[in-house]
Amino acid sequence: MEKNYFYQKVYLTVAKIPYGKVATYGQIADLIYEYGRARQVGWALRRLKLPSNIPWHRVINSKGLITMSVSRLGTDWMQKELLINEGINFNTKMKIDIKKCLWEPKEPPKREKRFLEDLNKSFFYKSKLKYERLQFE
Repeated sequence: MEKNYFYQKVYLTVAKIPYGKVATYGQIADLIYEYGRARQVGWALRRLKLPSNIPWHRVINSKGLITMSVSRLGTDWMQKELLINEGINFNTKMKIDIKKCLWEPKEPPKREKRFLEDLNKSFFYKSKLKYERLQFE
C-alpha cells in the first residue's frame, strides 16, 4: 500500500463534493472508511498546494464553522470567500446552515474495492498527484 494512500482517498472523495455544498471532516473520514480520522482529513487537505483543483474549501467542521487559525496563513478567510462565491451563506457568527448545505452522496461508497478501482483508473496512480484531469461530478 502506498504511503499517500490515505491522502489519495481523501482527495478523490473531496473532489466529488458538488458546487454549493459542503462536507465535514468527519463525514469525509467516514466515507473513506477511516472512522475517527477527521483531523487527518484536515491535515491531508492542508498539504494541498494552492491553487488546487481539489475543492478543499468545501470541507468544514462538524459545527458548520470554518476552522479559523493563525497557522492557516489566511486560507481560512480564503475558504470563506470561496464558499460565499458558491452561494453558501454565513450567519453573523460565521456559521453555515449545515442542514441546508450538507452534501449527501447518492450512494454510499463500497468498502476498499471502490477506492482501489478509483485509484487504478485515476491520474493519481499514473501521474504522481497531478490534478489536471480530475473530473468533478
